Amino acid sequence: MSDTATLIDQYIAARPLGGSTDAPPPVKHICVVGGGSAGWMTALMLATTAYGPRLKITVLESPQVGIIGVGEGSTPWLRRFFEILGIEESEWMPACNATYKSGITFDGWSTKPGFERYFHPFVSMLDNMTMHPFVDNVHARLDGADVYAHPDRFFTSAALARQARGPRALPNFPFDVWYGYHFDATLLGQFLGRKAVERGVTHLRRHVTQVLLNERGDIDRLQLDDGEALAADFFVDCSGFASLMIGKALQTPFIGFGENLFNDAAVAMPTPLEGPIESQTVSTALRHGWAWKIPLTQRQGNGYVYSSAHCSADEAETELRQHLGLLDADIPARHLKMRVGRMSKVWNRNCVAIGLSQGFIEPLEATALLFVQVTASMLVEVLEKGDLGAASQDAFNAAMHKRFENTRDYIVAHYKTNSRTDTDYWRENAENMHLSDSLQGVLMTWMSRKPLVAALKTGRFGGGYPAVSWYALLAGMGIFPDVQDLQPPTEHQARHRLEAVDDFIQRSATNFPDHRELLANIPPGVGDKALQIYTW
Repeated sequence: MSDTATLIDQYIAARPLGGSTDAPPPVKHICVVGGGSAGWMTALMLATTAYGPRLKITVLESPQVGIIGVGEGSTPWLRRFFEILGIEESEWMPACNATYKSGITFDGWSTKPGFERYFHPFVSMLDNMTMHPFVDNVHARLDGADVYAHPDRFFTSAALARQARGPRALPNFPFDVWYGYHFDATLLGQFLGRKAVERGVTHLRRHVTQVLLNERGDIDRLQLDDGEALAADFFVDCSGFASLMIGKALQTPFIGFGENLFNDAAVAMPTPLEGPIESQTVSTALRHGWAWKIPLTQRQGNGYVYSSAHCSADEAETELRQHLGLLDADIPARHLKMRVGRMSKVWNRNCVAIGLSQGFIEPLEATALLFVQVTASMLVEVLEKGDLGAASQDAFNAAMHKRFENTRDYIVAHYKTNSRTDTDYWRENAENMHLSDSLQGVLMTWMSRKPLVAALKTGRFGGGYPAVSWYALLAGMGIFPDVQDLQPPTEHQARHRLEAVDDFIQRSATNFPDHRELLANIPPGVGDKALQIYTW
């Protein structure tokens, strides 16, 4: 198999922010309503457009409304966000109790022998050396050959996570490994807020009491709790699930994903950090959802994402406490409700929704900040082109619609392919037939033993995630013929020496330091190494 699967998203990695232009901005004043990570990320990106200080940015943050503050993980794209803005890890990570993330372990989602646990890796060029044996063995096993095809053995990032190594290599090692982060979401929002103000963003702590529209139906101004009104040309709704402007004021319809994503609630509970700091998120399947474990430098984040249709909040908290061994511990728990789905229009009239106000796909793959980053990047691009007309709005909304649908499909695939039978929750997920044509295409292609890469590359189905992510998911869940139906491999099917794979992975892993040691001495940035791609 020879093809290119790229990790680079053109909206994020290919175009740096900044520069300058003599063209006038299409709007002069943009008001971002809502602080937190979404509001301040957006404000920072808007403050770095080619228009410079001619584009005024105001963040309106309510002192009466708190932030969700439990989204503690990211995809690798957050790395590019900080690199574009010139903010070093050595500055922001200690301020946010942040750690590195090599990928996600899924524990207990499958009951198939040998596949009860697997790792979704953040892959890189280093994995070119072991990708071929993995993919070849996957297809041989799909064809009925008894060969080893569990993904964990084939990826350096899986070894780094197992060995509690950090995913930033020693200086003399020439390869960069793609990675994400864990962080305290509240501290991250505060850090980004300070940076935005330093870069010219106006910060107002006021509560919005009313959104006032003009005669055309656009947002005209915001009535504030001190009796004043704030007017702007363009508005960004970062008000969270409240969707103050895009939903309540502009009455944009919301499209729920409840028919194939059952989880709508969570309970969170921090615990002290003990032992080594692993560079991974762990997602453990429980009776009515899954529990996260996220290591920060000062504590460990824990929580349980569950379906309120299958268990109560009290039952969920009890199960989480049992899972953590804290049934009788005097540690408070925080309960949250989630609205899973998307707005029918992310851009409606003179308002763009970013963050939870635009939609949310449950936290399984930590995509919330990725959607913030992508949407804000797209908004910057539209502004710099100077065209805010109907065609631009339609293209913007179509692109975001596709991103939400593609990401939803990948998340749904985790639930659809589970093999647990212990509760109605897991059985109903496995039996769920509310699948998009795209996801059906992925699953049918896999079950018919055909390669996924060509169809994924051409966009026929399965967009939004690289092919290797789909292979890791489906192979990691053990979606293969039953063990009793496997046959000894032919000489061709058994051609790969797994001892050589093991040796390469281990020799590579020794070039990465202990995670705790890395965090104590974070080196300077790696620059354009982040733009590397892998081919296979």
